[in-house]
Amino acid sequence: MDNEPLYSQPDVNGYYGQFGGAYIPEMLHRNVEELRTRYLDIIYEPAFQSEFQELLRDYVGRPTPLFLAERLSKQFNTTIYLKREDLCHTGAHKINNTIGQILLAERLGKKRIIAETGAGQHGVATATVCALKGVECIVYMGEKDIERQAPNVARMKMLGAKVVPALSGSKTLKDATNEAIRDWINNPNDTHYIIGSVVGPHPYPDMVARFQSVISEETRKQLKEKTGNELPTHVIACVGGGSNAAGAFYHFLEETSVQLVAVEAAGHGVNSGLSAATTQLGKPGILHGSKSLLMQTEDGQVVEPHSISAGLDYPGIGPLHANLFASGRGTFLSATDEEALTAAFELARMEGIIPALESAHALAALKQMTFTGKERIVLCLSGRGDKDLATYMEHIK
Repeated sequence: MDNEPLYSQPDVNGYYGQFGGAYIPEMLHRNVEELRTRYLDIIYEPAFQSEFQELLRDYVGRPTPLFLAERLSKQFNTTIYLKREDLCHTGAHKINNTIGQILLAERLGKKRIIAETGAGQHGVATATVCALKGVECIVYMGEKDIERQAPNVARMKMLGAKVVPALSGSKTLKDATNEAIRDWINNPNDTHYIIGSVVGPHPYPDMVARFQSVISEETRKQLKEKTGNELPTHVIACVGGGSNAAGAFYHFLEETSVQLVAVEAAGHGVNSGLSAATTQLGKPGILHGSKSLLMQTEDGQVVEPHSISAGLDYPGIGPLHANLFASGRGTFLSATDEEALTAAFELARMEGIIPALESAHALAALKQMTFTGKERIVLCLSGRGDKDLATYMEHIK
């Protein structure tokens, strides 16, 4: 048993099952190798952990509450807890990872930070920690996302970040990531790239998952306090690249009694041609430095994704999640734009919480599941809906 691979950690080459690895241009080899050989030693140093935990507590506002959503539970005739990542400083779980990575960059002597962002939450979280530490920050963001996430663009600029539009392709998250990687290739010595999800070359998927694992670490303790049992029956989270889901699942990955439910963006419908349901539509391929499931044409060209939520608008999925899908350890569902909107309005009116459009996809999946009434469900509310008010306003009846 001891030699069985763990769902939570990659092998020495950065693979989760058949997915992962580091497919990088020669120019980035030194940077990625420096990270790979040093990240574990650095992040488990007592001084690092002390500063990391202190900032999570005093700056981010952790632990985030585990809230028993009584009216939502009644609707589905079961017990549903919401893990309130929307209450983190900056409005989403993204800050957990950026705090960790800025401390890592400091210890690596990097003076310049770059990042990519879709919904803008990771961009805001990166700009926030760069302001905290007095470090130069450049955020790449698709031109289309800049338009639909204007409040977050304003926040990044107010925090002192330079926001650079990505003008190629679909002008969304994939293209912003391409631009960030180009920048890194051109500035390898002084620059650290804070990737916002469990994607990219090894060690990024593992590193980001470890920083986000605080979500499930807290959940276990909180459930024990509330129910006497630290294991839920289900953990539900939305998945684009998949960092909030990786964090929510992490400390349950080896607990096979816990059902892990990942919810992708079906857009206008899985087979509509306007979707981001990677596990349903994708096949193995290489994007942004790792092998994973990827929406692509017969000749390997990336298919442009679509989702109403900028944070799920990505044609791939992190290798950790691709392995959960391929191995059957995770259950992958999808929700359409319309279903996510409906779920968001229902939560707002039922529990007084306006969720991010990304999180609304996880809420929408509840209607696709059947419950006996004996479940202990934890749903990761990855972010709050302030950034999506312009979209919500178009649909207020």
